[in-house]
Amino acid sequence: MILRSTTIFLIFLLSSSLFSQEKKEYKIHTIAFYNLENLFDPEDDPITFDDDRTPNGKDHWTYQIYNQKVKNMATTISELGITITKNAPAILGVAEIENRKVLEDLVNDSSLIAKDYGIVHFDSPDRRGIDVALLYQKRLFKPKNTSTHELILYDTNTNKRVYTRDQLLVSGYLDGDLIHIIVNHWPSRRGGEARSQYKRKKAAVLNKKIMDSLFAIDPYAKIITMGDLNDNPNNVSVKKVLGAKQHKKEVFLKEVYNPMYAMAKKGMGSLAWGDRWNLFDQIIVSASLLFTDYSSYRYYKAGIFNPEYLVTSKGKYKGYPFRSFAGGSYTGGYSDHFPVYVYLIKQKKGSK
Repeated sequence: MILRSTTIFLIFLLSSSLFSQEKKEYKIHTIAFYNLENLFDPEDDPITFDDDRTPNGKDHWTYQIYNQKVKNMATTISELGITITKNAPAILGVAEIENRKVLEDLVNDSSLIAKDYGIVHFDSPDRRGIDVALLYQKRLFKPKNTSTHELILYDTNTNKRVYTRDQLLVSGYLDGDLIHIIVNHWPSRRGGEARSQYKRKKAAVLNKKIMDSLFAIDPYAKIITMGDLNDNPNNVSVKKVLGAKQHKKEVFLKEVYNPMYAMAKKGMGSLAWGDRWNLFDQIIVSASLLFTDYSSYRYYKAGIFNPEYLVTSKGKYKGYPFRSFAGGSYTGGYSDHFPVYVYLIKQKKGSK
């Protein structure tokens, strides 16, 4: 059975809360990540291995199917965090997208077009052509610098280059606060967890290098690294190499906190495989986002977005994410991953 994340009600929304007693008011935004499960357009790209996702390919990927897939993804994104923030995510990292065109189709869907999302995307050298990207509401977040960081890997048996996703860094201002977002999609476990572990360790090394370069400029840098890490919070790549701590009190300056660790220990997950839940999709935050001075944005809560419509309702995989492609055909579903999110809050000026 699926362990559902409890709906989070912000304490300042409750009449009996401390925040209400002190008459403080807060701004709140959702920062989220979503693996879109192979969001490919039906066009054949001669440079990449996307042949299966074409009308004449193995998956019979037609425009009708593609348009429904886009609609499903857009609907989910539009509802992410809306219960608390009354808005879609201010910032959203995405993975398993083929190109900029699918992102443009996504943000121009009727469910999202009013949000006026901007796009940050670079083509990566992944052999299937899948990339990561960042979507942001233009009125809320103003990108300052963007860069892509190549993960260079070699197969330990053949010594041949392994082409995989870049890591995307976007630095910008959320309501005047400088925030750095890193979007990841680390190498898969294809070939077995142990056999492929070195790849994710390398990905973690690169991720830490990016963060350390930001900390070198500003030890108080507000960094959020997010993505499908293909490892759990307690795996070596995340816990040891990246150094993501499971308790706030353990986190010192220039270190990071992983709020997903506690969820994973409770058996919660963002995807399931072989009758086992995994929490590969994670959002990790730097120490300065944990400070309790809410004159600027700070971390408040984290969660897994898993409403009923994203869950398989029957059959062998009942309770698993309702994926869009299974058994060699389109299912009408969404993704094989649940989205994950954090809330950032900031005290409104003038509130006591």
